[in-house]
Amino acid sequence: MRFTLEEHVTNSIHKIGPEGITVGAELISNSVILTPEQIFRDWPVRSVATVKEEDFAPAIEADCDVIVFGTGDRPLFPPRALIFAFARKGIGFETMDTMAACRTFNILVGEGRRVAAALILGNASD
Repeated sequence: MRFTLEEHVTNSIHKIGPEGITVGAELISNSVILTPEQIFRDWPVRSVATVKEEDFAPAIEADCDVIVFGTGDRPLFPPRALIFAFARKGIGFETMDTMAACRTFNILVGEGRRVAAALILGNASD
């Protein structure tokens, strides 16, 4: 009987800096939604104050258990209605600065969790 190692590729964030984040060998410099399997580039969100539930559609459609929302250089809280909307759907929603969100995403991916990271990158505003 022959055994072969099955290689399962998942997204993880290798680096974060002023120029953006590195996922695999790709540098991403605009806001993005990541799941372990997919990258939704050029996410249009730039402001925490105006973010809406619909903005997270790729994460919701990916059937994740938790969304880690990276709000830029500092932790900012989104509108309460957004937090309650995810609670009603049974989806965890954690808000933190983008650097912490990247670390948290990697940890949860490593645990095999169904997670999405919605990361504000670039010139974010309150």
